[in-house]
Amino acid sequence: MKAMILAAGKGERMRPLTTHTPKPLLKIAGKPLIQYHIEKLVAAGITDIIINIAWLADLIPQQLGDGSKFGCRLHYSREEVGALETAGGIKQALDLLGNEAFLIVNGDVWTDLNFKILPNTLMPNTMAHLVLVNNPAHHPQGDFGIAGDYLNLENSQKWTYSGIGIYSPELFLNVKKLPAPLGPLLKQAIGQQQVTGQIYQGIWSDIGTPERLAQMEQALTENSLG
Repeated sequence: MKAMILAAGKGERMRPLTTHTPKPLLKIAGKPLIQYHIEKLVAAGITDIIINIAWLADLIPQQLGDGSKFGCRLHYSREEVGALETAGGIKQALDLLGNEAFLIVNGDVWTDLNFKILPNTLMPNTMAHLVLVNNPAHHPQGDFGIAGDYLNLENSQKWTYSGIGIYSPELFLNVKKLPAPLGPLLKQAIGQQQVTGQIYQGIWSDIGTPERLAQMEQALTENSLG
C-alpha cells in the first residue's frame, strides 16, 4: 500500500510560526511533525509515500530529500497555494498513488496510532475507511456517526475524523472542478453506505494552533512519547 501525507496547507492559524516554515516542518520535541508520520509509516511497512506541497513548497523536499534516510521513497506532488484543496490535491496525485487503495494522513496531526491496525484493503463496494477519534474541545460536535462497520450522518453520537483513512482512487475519479474539498465527497459516499470506519482512542491531536503545538510539545517532553 502507498500513502499520501497532506502537506500543502498554508497554516494560517499557525502564524507567525508558518510565515517562513511550512506547518509540517514545525518541530515537536526536536523533530518535524511530518517526520513522525514518515517514521510510523515505514515502521508499518509502507515505504512509497507521496507528499503534496504548495506553501513554501521547496523547503519540504529540501529537508526530507528522496526519503532514503528514512528507509522509504518520497515523491512530491506540487500544487499552487490554495488551488486544489484536499480532494483536488489527492486527485492530482492519483498517477503517483496508483490503482489500489491508499492511506491518507493529514500532515498537521500528531498521533501514536500504529498504522498496522488499519485494514490492508477496503471492504467490497466501499470507497473509504476512516479513523475516528474522540471529539476535541475545539470540535465538540464531531463529524460522523458509526454503527457497526459503517459510518453515517444521522447518529446523535458523532466522532471526529482524525485525518487518517484508507481511500479508493475511485472516490476521486469524478472530481472535475477545482478547488475540491474532501468533506462533500465523504458525505455523499457515507450517505450511500460506502464508507467504513473504526474508533481510535489513543493519543491524537490536531496541531492547528501555536497553543496546541505547545501542548503537544509539553506532552511529548514529559511522557517521552514518539
